[in-house]
Amino acid sequence: MFESAARHQSFTKAAHEMSVTQSAVCRQIAALEDFLGVKLFRRTKRGVTLTEAGAAYSRLIGARLDDLERDTFEVMAKGGHGGTLELGVVPTFATKWLLPRLASFLRAHPDVTVSLTPRTRPFLFDETHLDAAIYAGEATWPGTEGVFLMQESLVAVGSPGLIAPRRTLTAAQLARYPLLQLSTRPYAWRHWFASLGLQPENDVAGHRFELFSMLTEAAIQGLGVALIPRLLIEDELRRGLLAVLVEHEYVSDRSYYLIYPERKSERPVLRAFQAWLEQQAQAYRAASGPG
Repeated sequence: MFESAARHQSFTKAAHEMSVTQSAVCRQIAALEDFLGVKLFRRTKRGVTLTEAGAAYSRLIGARLDDLERDTFEVMAKGGHGGTLELGVVPTFATKWLLPRLASFLRAHPDVTVSLTPRTRPFLFDETHLDAAIYAGEATWPGTEGVFLMQESLVAVGSPGLIAPRRTLTAAQLARYPLLQLSTRPYAWRHWFASLGLQPENDVAGHRFELFSMLTEAAIQGLGVALIPRLLIEDELRRGLLAVLVEHEYVSDRSYYLIYPERKSERPVLRAFQAWLEQQAQAYRAASGPG
């Protein structure tokens, strides 16, 4: 009853939804508040609103109820076999690296359904329905376990036509071109130039894009030069849509990890996916050489 009352911010609507009397809802909420020792709702002449403690409690149990609902439908749909894996993913990594390999996992586990949700920044698992996340950064989220996948190696790329008739540039020459920026990494170019002992004045200026996929397309269209992880643009490099403009690979301070809550570490579906993903990452690292 608490979840319904919290969602509606109304005892009357909760009573209607649960097909009980309003007084029954009031008694249940009062009993829960007595048990917890905190007030969950603030009573006013206009109705009820959640207290700060009530809002926090609502978020916590909401995530658990979402898990319960998902698991219930999972059992109903699959008769106890297989399962569903809800993954938060860095969008471009999922599109360019994970999805081309995912078919092999699904062939080995035909009863598993995989759902991918874009996540570009850290978040709290308790506030989502996600089982795990593939994230570029540090595996230091509270209450989670992290599995290393690979380091990130950045290369400066652009459309071959942008620098024609040249085929490559020096870093100093590249600094004269428009530098395309990733909005979530405002100092990426500064770090790249610093690794070569340079400090151009325009290293944080330029058009900004939220995702690497946008940055890639902007570079293909000749809007400027971009700093992109090689693993995300291997197809574009192979097809000649982009070219590495400076023969320098910069290993950034970010690595890719599979991260999941400790409380979900024993889920069979998650363990199977982790084992498969580690194998794929190990094969990629071996094929890519050092780093």
